[in-house]
Amino acid sequence: MKTRTIKQDKINVITLGCSKNLVDSENLITQLKANDYDVVHDSEEEDANIVIINTCGFIDVAKQESIDTILAYAGVKSEGDIDKLYVTGCLSQRYRDDLEKEIPEVDAWFGTLELPGLLSRLNADYKHDLIGERLITTPPHYAYLKISEGCNRTCSFCAIPLMRGKHVSRPIESLVLEAKNLAKRGVKELMLIAQELTYYGLDLYKKRELPALLDALCEVEGIEWIRLHYAYPSKFPLEIFDAMARQPKVCNYLDIPLQGFPAKQKQSLRKCAILCGRWNLKDWAFFSTATKKTPAPSTLKTIYQKR
Repeated sequence: MKTRTIKQDKINVITLGCSKNLVDSENLITQLKANDYDVVHDSEEEDANIVIINTCGFIDVAKQESIDTILAYAGVKSEGDIDKLYVTGCLSQRYRDDLEKEIPEVDAWFGTLELPGLLSRLNADYKHDLIGERLITTPPHYAYLKISEGCNRTCSFCAIPLMRGKHVSRPIESLVLEAKNLAKRGVKELMLIAQELTYYGLDLYKKRELPALLDALCEVEGIEWIRLHYAYPSKFPLEIFDAMARQPKVCNYLDIPLQGFPAKQKQSLRKCAILCGRWNLKDWAFFSTATKKTPAPSTLKTIYQKR
């Protein structure tokens, strides 16, 4: 007599967009594996019966990539090659109502802060004791460390607050714990990320505390390099340069986004255009002069986009 075997569910998590999305996917994978799910990340194999797409919705190119990916897997589901299709992330957060109507093949849509709800849909428990315990998908020598979520700016050209909510800093103690866990896994370099790295601490500590966080992270045994990404110029805490000077683990590197606009557009973009890192030449001259008076980084990476 033949017995029928029940195949275990296997989940393929697809990540689109920025490194902050990648961290979200890593947290999702960690939770799923703790619930005894078989999980792969960005796998090209066709053996997963459940697909979760973590989308980006920031710029038009990213939106189109997300929509194309969703449609591709919707087609795969229609052919019977996967059982369930779920979508999460920024695109889903911002356009869920429209997308539900246009792509009915998707079983459920989730926003950027709805991890417990997504897990519940999969009959998985959200395990609070796993906060800070994150499996990484990057090469083992480095990992991203997301120090805050969201943004308080209301720039007319940016939808980040709509998709990610207001700025929420993570406590220094929590970040140090996660850094220690990553170090135990062999991570040597931490790349600090956020929507606005230099805003860190204002909500929790009533002042910008990125330098204090750097000092605390430098005490973590096993971490050898710390690199700063998404550092915005508005009210830039020059004490960061002092931290670079006194802490050899902090790389002499700073990642700052810049964006240029025609003069006639600046008024319509509101004052946040400058606050968010879209400088004119006068603003850049001020920052350049300030850095000459401090132990400034030897590498200043700027991402410039002209509109």
